[in-house]
Amino acid sequence: MSARWLPLSLLPQVASSPARPSTSTAAKASPIEAMNILEKLDFRLALSDEEAMLLESVQSLCREQIAPRAEHYDRSAEFPWEHVRAINELGLNAMFIPEAYGGAQLSYTAYLACVREISKACAATGIIWATNYHGMKPLIDWGTEEQKQRLLPRIAQGGLGALAITEPGAGSDATGMRTTFREEGNEIVINGGKTFITNGDVADLYLLFGKWEGIPGAKESISVLILEKGTPGLSVVRLEDKMGTRASSTATLAFDNCRVPRANLIGNPGDGLKILFASLNKSRPSVAAHALGIARGAFEDSLSYINERKQSGKKIIEFQGIQFMLADLASELVLVENWLWQVGGWVDAGAKDFGIEASVLKMRATDLAMRITTDAVQFHGGYGYCKDFRVERLMRDAKITQIWEGTNQVHRQLIGRSFLQR
Repeated sequence: MSARWLPLSLLPQVASSPARPSTSTAAKASPIEAMNILEKLDFRLALSDEEAMLLESVQSLCREQIAPRAEHYDRSAEFPWEHVRAINELGLNAMFIPEAYGGAQLSYTAYLACVREISKACAATGIIWATNYHGMKPLIDWGTEEQKQRLLPRIAQGGLGALAITEPGAGSDATGMRTTFREEGNEIVINGGKTFITNGDVADLYLLFGKWEGIPGAKESISVLILEKGTPGLSVVRLEDKMGTRASSTATLAFDNCRVPRANLIGNPGDGLKILFASLNKSRPSVAAHALGIARGAFEDSLSYINERKQSGKKIIEFQGIQFMLADLASELVLVENWLWQVGGWVDAGAKDFGIEASVLKMRATDLAMRITTDAVQFHGGYGYCKDFRVERLMRDAKITQIWEGTNQVHRQLIGRSFLQR
């Protein structure tokens, strides 16, 4: 079995999943003419047979376990440990960890498809799981062999990761961070704090960015290391009470003379900004997939509602004004999802320079999620404003996607600036 495919032995639920037609015979074997345009887009997604079987298992997991409990976790704001355990029983963390370190790596496209599916069922659970990738991908790409052998098996076996960049005075501008790394012999002493850290109070490993003392320059001094759970001096100051994705933990962290082995430094002192930008290029499509999962959920709920609800003796969907709204939303969803799979394909093909493409994707996907969820509430009328209907939750969940991984204003600036003639 190729190392980029998840062995079926790691996925006990996959073996009983119905087989997906291979890409070469899919069009002949499926009643594709009966599908709507979004169903056709899903059906044509280029996955290997193993990846397609895994995705079907994820869909079953979401339908049977995650979606039914999402409302409870939203209202209680409890961390969804049941969901994390269910995801780990399926072995999903292994799909982005190389085989040499306890994983069984799949394509990036398959990972994005799983993020979207889980996020459609429960946005909080989707971002909890995706953050494992966001936090650990730089270790996979930039870590030493010793670091990867020592640390990555924890995540492959179901551990949680966190990405710690943001500070009260350093959000979109990471160069404003004030957390410091001071070298003392074979150790690094950490002082400072981080805020808005997803998985911050539950992570087993933190990818932590700070400034290396002794290196001048706001950009040049940024460095990155792995901080392990339970390190003396690491404390959780507070958890945020949020509008949406309420079951995901969002923590403020403090570092008071935390000591970590110098062996936990990724790259060299001062390599942090280079590693940060490279990692964001791969986490931004992931955030887009998360947003598109939320958007899909709202669109599908609206479609069901307007096909059943009647006004003036007609289904709501029969009104021309509703059809126009639906056509606009569906068209944009198809275009943005196609761009998601395009970017995913580039990453799988080994592309290095796709930062602006990732910014376009993140910006358009998250703006669309906000628009679709808002219109979904409108489709539902007064019911959409009530917590008995999921679209109310989805609209709250969608808002944060326009803010994290770089605000959409920052992405517009990056895209516009790319056209400056040099």
